Amino acid sequence: MTAASDSWTIASAADAARVRALLARLTADAGVPAFDRARFLAALGSRLRRGLGEGRTKLTVSAESAGAAGPGGALRVVLDGPEPWQHTLAWPAPVAGPLTGPGDPGLAEALLDADEAAAGLLAHLDETEELVRFHREELHQTNQGVLALHAELEAAALAQREHLEAERAARAEAENARRLLTFLADASAVLNASLDHEDILRRLPGLLVPEYARHVDIWLVDDEGTPPGARAAATVTAARTGRPQHAGVHPGGLPGVDDLPASALSPDRPLLCLPLGARTVRGVLTLAAPGDRFDADTTVMLLELARRAGIALDNARAYEQHRDVAEALQRAQLTELPDTAGLALAARYLPATHGLNIGGDWYDAFSQPDGSVLTVIGDVTGHGLRAAVIMGQLRTALRAYAVEGNGPARILTLLHRMLRHQEPELYATCAIARFTPGEPGVVWAAAGHPPAVARGPGGEVRVLEARPGIMLGVPMPYEYEEYTLELPAGSTLALYTDGLVERRSAGIDAGIDRLVRAMGALGPLELEDLDAAADSVLKPMLHDSEHDDDICLLLCRTAEDAAQE
Repeated sequence: MTAASDSWTIASAADAARVRALLARLTADAGVPAFDRARFLAALGSRLRRGLGEGRTKLTVSAESAGAAGPGGALRVVLDGPEPWQHTLAWPAPVAGPLTGPGDPGLAEALLDADEAAAGLLAHLDETEELVRFHREELHQTNQGVLALHAELEAAALAQREHLEAERAARAEAENARRLLTFLADASAVLNASLDHEDILRRLPGLLVPEYARHVDIWLVDDEGTPPGARAAATVTAARTGRPQHAGVHPGGLPGVDDLPASALSPDRPLLCLPLGARTVRGVLTLAAPGDRFDADTTVMLLELARRAGIALDNARAYEQHRDVAEALQRAQLTELPDTAGLALAARYLPATHGLNIGGDWYDAFSQPDGSVLTVIGDVTGHGLRAAVIMGQLRTALRAYAVEGNGPARILTLLHRMLRHQEPELYATCAIARFTPGEPGVVWAAAGHPPAVARGPGGEVRVLEARPGIMLGVPMPYEYEEYTLELPAGSTLALYTDGLVERRSAGIDAGIDRLVRAMGALGPLELEDLDAAADSVLKPMLHDSEHDDDICLLLCRTAEDAAQE
């Protein structure tokens, strides 16, 4: 590496200008980039100016060449004084010739070159400034786009949140509607499962408390149409107008419901008073809100539930009236048993404990002109008033045929013919037993009826097995047969309808077996009192379940001295 150096004393501004011009020329000849030259010369000029203000300053410049290592080199500038300063500047090209002093006649040209370099640098700065302005504009446009995109994303996110909220609300509303409809269907099934209006009224509070009401009050309008006891004004208004009423501190605004002031009987909770009854108001269902207010959707469900409860109550009352009429008609047509020498009689009639299964069973006992006694047991298919009416017709016809002197089989044949022609859609079963004074046996015939059960004086029990014949009214000609049973004195014959022995959970044969055991279990006291015997037979037959059909039982006991009379 080769090196050349020189030093100058800077005593005036002219010296400083010449030195600066010299270094400007050297750096330009060495190929130093204009920006680096300008930075170097600006820093040098500032140092020289500050050095002149402090006295003489010595400037030393040394140029080092790379030699064989390459064409470039470095220029080191050292400025002595109160504030020493040095700077090393790399150049890419070698310096042509030795360093020259400040008096070099080429200094004027160097100053011009420096100005040209400065002009080039300014032009470059202008280009850079324009490029910066262009990029700044691009950055502004990009920022505007980013802001617009951000706004669009925010709007899309907001729309998505609103959509999700709407979907969540719709799902909650649908789930609530499904829950209310499910409850309404289940509650309706519970209410319609009973035909007892008191049972329906008992079930309502259990369905509504505590989810839909804090407590429930139900009352029925009496025959004069007035509510019993102290009631809320809204309850009375609902009964009188037939419109649902809401009573609370604030209006409920519920669909289909009128608003009234808060009730003194429930000042802290709103009341919802719903009329009960499909055609006429039979009562009012008063609900205290489970919370601060009644929900609108829940209120719509409660209105429908009250309507269905009213229909259930109307159906129950209609059923009970129909049942009472049918039972009254049934009992009115049952015979008062005759007091006959040599034959003791006891009968029981029990209507069905539930359902409209009454009106078709009957028993009868009467004397014939020849002194014999006819005992009858029968069952008309179907139930209700029509069955009771047909039963009455059969009973009357049977007595008429018996007065003519016909025996049990002939009577059944005539009844079959009558029923087949007059009531082709109704059928009946019947059994007739004729007891004749002085004769130990009994003559009997049956039309599709369960077999009679006979108990001998020694306690032996048997079922009367014989061809029972078809039911009365079956659309085909038929002649019934008579059978004679040897019945010793002191024997008991049991005639009954199928409601006594038939159960849904077991066949009729199992019921007949139970009846046989019940007849065999009669004790001495019961054998003396036939009414007590009837009660003793019924007790084991009915203790395990409610009967859903009418029951008729007719016990016939021959006297001990019947053979001697």
